[in-house]
Parts: sequence; structure tokens; C-alpha cells
Amino acid sequence: MFKIFKPTIIDILDITLVAILVYYFLKFLQGTRALKMVYALILLFIISYIAQILQLKAFGLIIDSLKAVWIILFVILFQPEIRNVLTRFGRYKLFSFLLKPEESKGIIEEITKALKDMKEKKWGALIVLEREIGLKEYIESGIPIGAKLSSSLLVSIFSPNSPLHDGACIISGDQIAAGGVALPLSDNKFSPFFGMRHRAGIGITEITDACAIILSETTGKISFAYKGNIKYDISLLELKHELSKILIKEEKK
Repeated sequence: MFKIFKPTIIDILDITLVAILVYYFLKFLQGTRALKMVYALILLFIISYIAQILQLKAFGLIIDSLKAVWIILFVILFQPEIRNVLTRFGRYKLFSFLLKPEESKGIIEEITKALKDMKEKKWGALIVLEREIGLKEYIESGIPIGAKLSSSLLVSIFSPNSPLHDGACIISGDQIAAGGVALPLSDNKFSPFFGMRHRAGIGITEITDACAIILSETTGKISFAYKGNIKYDISLLELKHELSKILIKEEKK
């Protein structure tokens, strides 16, 4: 006779906590090379479990040996990815207050209005939008502003005569938190035409959930970076669409 398993409240809580932990771990790894290795490792654990049930001792021994080697290789090969995941987790805001969709639309309009003006003037710009992962350490590397976002203020920050124009501008909520910010540069090999602004814009999106807008002063083209990827030479309408997907659609979930 099979014994019927009757889960208790503690068992349900235990399973729920493990599921949440696994979900967020995979979510933080999303977009990295390490994710495929994790899936392979999970597959090995499943095969090992099946081998134990079927009492395949020799096969199970080989799989168990592979698990140990695989874990060590995973840690060695993906140190940068693991470090970035832990860094992102440490900066994650447990209590974040989302903006209303109407406020986000206003932010998008102000940003695109400023970009249109700067594009006509052939000025360069790097605008970073903070999301759930805090950017405090980067904000502190620049000049604090703490003013309500407006297109005219953005344009003045990236004016060639401004001492802040070479750095990034970080927007937190509906506030311009800081200007002249130094950002980490991406080590990934993208187009050789990408300069420091593009590498910095991509770099901040690799280690946080921020998105970055890059306006090239050389070509006048707009690029959008998110999750370590970049969309090059997009129109203002396409930029509005990308920002809306992140700032507005996610708020409605």
C-alpha cells in the first residue's frame, strides 16, 4: 500500500519559499551567459534523482561526480556574472514606490523633448533612468541636483558649456538626481564605432535594472540600452515605445 503524503502548513511554506528563491535567482541571472549553465545543472540534479529512484548505482555515481565538477566550473567560469547578480541583489529596493502611469508619460515626454532639442544642436547625452535597483553609489560620484525633471534642465546639463556634460545624468522617479556621473564601462565587444558614452550606457544596464539613453554627438543618433543589450539608431517614436514598455506597462502588472 502506498502511503499518502499529507502536506502540513510548514511543508507548504517551505516549498513556497524555495520556489520564490529559485524564481528570483533565475530572474537576476536572466540575460547572462550563466543562465544556460544553471539550467544544465538543474537537469543534472533531476537525472541524479531519477537514477536514485531506479537504483542505478553506477550511473548515479557518475552523475553525482559530474554535479560536483559542474558546480566548481560554474563558480570559476562565471565569477563576473555571479558577482554582478550579488551586487544587484544587494542594491534591490525591497520597498519601491511606483510612479503613476500619467507621471511616467510626463517623464517620457520631457526626455524625448530634450533629446529632440539636443539632437538638432548636435549635442551628446547619456541619460540613465533608475528603477528598482538603487543607483546611490553612482549618484554620489557625480554632482547632486535633486530637481524636478524638465526638458530645459536636461538640455542645460548637456550643454557643451556645462561642466556636467561629459558625465551621465541619473533620473530617479520624476527627479534629476545627479549630473556628471561616472558609470562602469561594459567589457562586451559591441560595434567598434561605440565610444565611452555607449559603453557606459551598456555597462550600467549589465549590473542593474536601469535603462540608458545615449545620444551621440558625432552622429546625432539615439541608442537605447537595457539589460546589457543596445538598440542603435532608433527614432524618438521608437524610444517612446521602449520607455513606455518599461515604465508604464510594467506598472500595470
